[in-house]
Parts: sequence; structure tokens; C-alpha cells
Amino acid sequence: MKKTLYLKFILAYAAFGLLGFIAISTIGSRLVQNHLERRISEQIYQEANAISMDSAIRYRAATYNLANIYNNLSSLASYQEAQIWMMNQRGEILLDTSQGAPYATPLALEGFDPLTWGSSYYRTGNFFGYFDESMISVIAPITSDLTIKGYIAIHYPMYDLYWEREQILAVIHAVFFFLFALSLLILLLFTWSVYRPLRKITIGAEEYSAGHLDYQIPVYSQDEMGYLARTLNYMSGELNNSGEYQRKFIANISHDFRSPLTSIKGYLEAIADGTIGVENQEKYIQIVLNETERLEKLTQSLLTLNNLDVKSRMMNLRAFDINKVIKNTAATFEGICRSKKISIELILSGAQLYAYADMEQIQQVLYNLLDNAIKFSPNESTITIETTEKNERILVSVKDRGAGISKENLPKIWDRFFKEDSSRGKDRKGTGLGLSIVKEIINAHKQNIDVISTEGVGTEFIFSLDRMQDS
Repeated sequence: MKKTLYLKFILAYAAFGLLGFIAISTIGSRLVQNHLERRISEQIYQEANAISMDSAIRYRAATYNLANIYNNLSSLASYQEAQIWMMNQRGEILLDTSQGAPYATPLALEGFDPLTWGSSYYRTGNFFGYFDESMISVIAPITSDLTIKGYIAIHYPMYDLYWEREQILAVIHAVFFFLFALSLLILLLFTWSVYRPLRKITIGAEEYSAGHLDYQIPVYSQDEMGYLARTLNYMSGELNNSGEYQRKFIANISHDFRSPLTSIKGYLEAIADGTIGVENQEKYIQIVLNETERLEKLTQSLLTLNNLDVKSRMMNLRAFDINKVIKNTAATFEGICRSKKISIELILSGAQLYAYADMEQIQQVLYNLLDNAIKFSPNESTITIETTEKNERILVSVKDRGAGISKENLPKIWDRFFKEDSSRGKDRKGTGLGLSIVKEIINAHKQNIDVISTEGVGTEFIFSLDRMQDS
């Protein structure tokens, strides 16, 4: 946006003023003139009718006694600012109030024919060629005994009408220019509340497109522009955090892949060039196999996280016995538990306890939590798995008696690739993704998972599931 929007608004504003002025000067002028014509013509036509119906006028017209009529009509013409004629039945002018006295000899008017007016009660023009200027003219017949004795004609100068029209238009123009000037406040309001914030938002968008995601748009109003700015600021912050997360994610993956690959390469090169003798090769081949297993586990965990991102909206929700799933999961660790002399204690609510969730994903949660518990539990210790019912939910607890987690690291355990420093020596095969997978699955089920841990005492994970309702 290179100021085109603001320029368009200014041009539209100027065009509105120009078109408004032209409309008032043309269409408005015509409407005012038509209104004045109708008003004046109706007024003088009523006056002409009133004069023609006056009994004195009708009598004197019949007797051609014009002297007294002239004085009365002159006063009325002066009041009306018009010319009043009295004409005989042949259309000859007997008196004209614009003259000093009645005509001694009737003045003939060529071409006079009232029938040509049709149904119109007034006409504008020079009245059968008599006037040199345009007039509004009306005629009313003077009748006596159902016979037309003459006519009363009243003529109003059009230049007087034009003058009155211009006076009205001058007032309209003044009001229009006042309102137009007042509407500048709208332009200023638009500039302050719309254009300036929009420019700042546009600058912010340009900064974001250039990769400066830490830029904050300085718009703090509480209207739609402020809401848009806050939304974009939040979006840029999330994108910036996402970028930081991706960089850390790639760095962690690189680190976790580099370490076993370096070990594998080093041991294989040593075996190949004879540095490691045949008698020791079996030992180091086992180390290479362990590192390979670590890489496989890391790759599988990454694939699991990726699948969770895709399948979180397509979970296979169904009823299943959570107690049975816990028993089956615990059975898979029988071998390692025997070797470390660790016992798994099951405290299960009822013979059967039906949950409503994705069974495979919940089994993955139990596997990861139990794997973690065994990994960090000392030999000859006990791990407790317990299920309880609370309201309409099931609570599942996995509790070990291991080293525990420090308070400062407790909020970080859900982060991908996070490993507590004290655990690294014990967890050579760990990927740092197990608890991230657990969190993703529980969040996808719209459930909660909490952790309680004390260093030197142990750690307990508690997560919730929806209980299958009895039908």
C-alpha cells in the first residue's frame, strides 16, 4: 500500500464536494425554479380568479367603466409585484397596471387565443409576443350571464423568480459548504483512527515478511484496528517461538543422532583397521548394537510424534477395560523388572473398569510412563499403578520410588528432547521424547496429566480419562 488508499479517499472526498456543488447548481437549481414557478403561478392564478369573480369587476367590464377598476388593480399589482391586465372578449387590452392610465383605445394583441393553453393554468414566455422578456402569465375569464365579457391576465417577471431562486441557492450553497467543511472532521477521524493504524500494521507486515518476527505493531486502541494489531503481534510471537522451537528441535535431533553415529563409526573403524583385537570385538559390537537400538528408538519416537500431530483429530475412540490394558502393559516389562528385582504393584478399581478413549494411544501412555519409572527406579524397589474413579472420570497413577525430579526442571519435563542432567548417565538409550508423546496424547483426549515429584523420594504421574457411561 503506497498511500494509494489514502489518496483514493482524498480524491473521493474532493469528488463528492465537486459533484455536490454541480448537483446543487444544476439539478437543485432546476428543482427550486420548478417549485417557485408552481408556487407563484398558483398564487397569481388564484388572484386572477378572485379578481374575475368580483361582481364590481364584472359589472364595470360590461359597462367599460375602467377608471375605478384601474385604481384598484394598480394597488393590487404593486402588492403582487406583477402586471395586471384587463382584456375584452376579443383579446384587446383595456388597461395595463404598468401604464399610467387605462388605454383610451383598446390595444390589440395579435394571435391571442386562450384555447391554445389547453388544461394548463399558466404559461411562461413572452405572452403571444407582447413582452421582450420571459414572464409567468395566467388568465382568468370574466363571465356574466354565462357569457365571457373579457379576461384578467396577470404577468410575473421571470427575472424576479430567477432572483428569488438565486437567493435560495445561495443559502443552500452556504449550508453545503459548511457541511462539507464540517465533514473534514470525518477525514481527520479516518486519518487518526483508520489510516495511521493501518499504516503501522502494514509496516508490521513488511517487517514480518522480512523475517523480523520480534517486531511489535504499536497500535493500542480498543477497536477493530487494535484487535487486529494485537492478533498480529500474538501471531508473530507464536511464529517466533515456533522458529526458536524448530531451531532447538533440529539442534537436539542433530545432537542425539550425532552421538551414537560417532560411536558407531569410531568402533567400526577401530574393528576394521585392527585397533580392536578379535578377542574384544564382541564387546564393542554389542556397544554398536546398543547405539543402533538407540537410533531406532529415537526415529520411532519422532515418527510417533508426527503421527500424533496428524491423527489427533482422527482418534479411534471406543470403550475398553483400562485395568486389562494396565495388566498387559505391565506384563511386557516382566523381563527387565526381574533383572532389576523391581516389583510392579497393581491397585485396580474393580475387576473391570471401562474407559472411553483411544486404546492404542493410552497403551502408549502407560508404556512410556512405566518405562520411565523402571528406568529411574533403583533395584529392589516397587512401582505402583493405581486406578480410581472420581465423578465421571477415571484417574490412573504411575508411581515410582526413584531419584525424583528437581523443582526447577519439573516444568520442563514435557519439552521435547529434555533430559535432566542427573539422569543422563543412567539413561543412555533415552530420547527425551517419551513424556512429550504422553502429553500430546493426553491433550488430544482433552484430559489432564499432573506430576508430583520429590528428589530422593520418587515421582508420581496422574492422568485422567473419560469413564464409559452405563447404558
